[in-house]
Amino acid sequence: MASKRTHILPGFGLTLGYTLVYLGFIVLIPLGALFLRAARMSPAEFWKIAISPRALASYEVTFGSAFIAALINAAMGTLLAWVIVRYRFPGRRLLDALIDFPFALPTAVAGLTLANLFAAKGWLGRWLVPLGIEVAYAPAGIVVALIFIGLPFVVRSLQPVLEDIEGEVEEAAATLGAGRFRTFFTVILPALAPSILTGFSLAFARAIGEYGSVIFIAPKESEIASQLIWYRLEEYDYAGAVAIAVVMLVISFVLLISINGIERWASRFQR
Repeated sequence: MASKRTHILPGFGLTLGYTLVYLGFIVLIPLGALFLRAARMSPAEFWKIAISPRALASYEVTFGSAFIAALINAAMGTLLAWVIVRYRFPGRRLLDALIDFPFALPTAVAGLTLANLFAAKGWLGRWLVPLGIEVAYAPAGIVVALIFIGLPFVVRSLQPVLEDIEGEVEEAAATLGAGRFRTFFTVILPALAPSILTGFSLAFARAIGEYGSVIFIAPKESEIASQLIWYRLEEYDYAGAVAIAVVMLVISFVLLISINGIERWASRFQR
């Protein structure tokens, strides 16, 4: 007779109960309250607020900037992960630790720092502004802030995959006459593609909900959806804030499902 398997944590029923209660208080009840508040509005009133010109403009800025930032992060994050994993050089561990810096730094501090750095008299702005390149208080500033907060997602998604790819694979390709670029695009990139897509999706989803780092560097004429929600709350327009929040919540939920699908596909691809 097989011995009964023991577990460190209590039984399934007890742990599942605690999990559902905790998840309910932290996630489900607040989200449910948001949808209940939105249900008080008529469909016509809800859609009037959700697709108003100002709301549509905020969606365009939010998703457009998030998409551009995620694309840049996908490219540069792949390069950073490659350098950290494949090369040994002084300061490598420090560089690896700095990748997680945006996670630890308050986003408001990041936005204020970026604004001062790219301002007309800042360390970088004093060189860029005379060239006609304006970052602080310009649409480009939103993209820069979103790149800053989204970069770690791409790098951390790629590092484990790069560590699992043996160097012998590249050596075998070189033995067969493949050059460096052909080896990368035909051997390495297909193995990295699922993780790049996962990192891109995570960075994109994170950028959509960003607020703190953007408000200090964004121009006044361009506002992201999070800013518009805050402005509605300051004006005591709770119905307007709830309607826009529900739209963003639904879009974020769709993105979350897509991310999970990409991760499952990536796991099957890498087996």
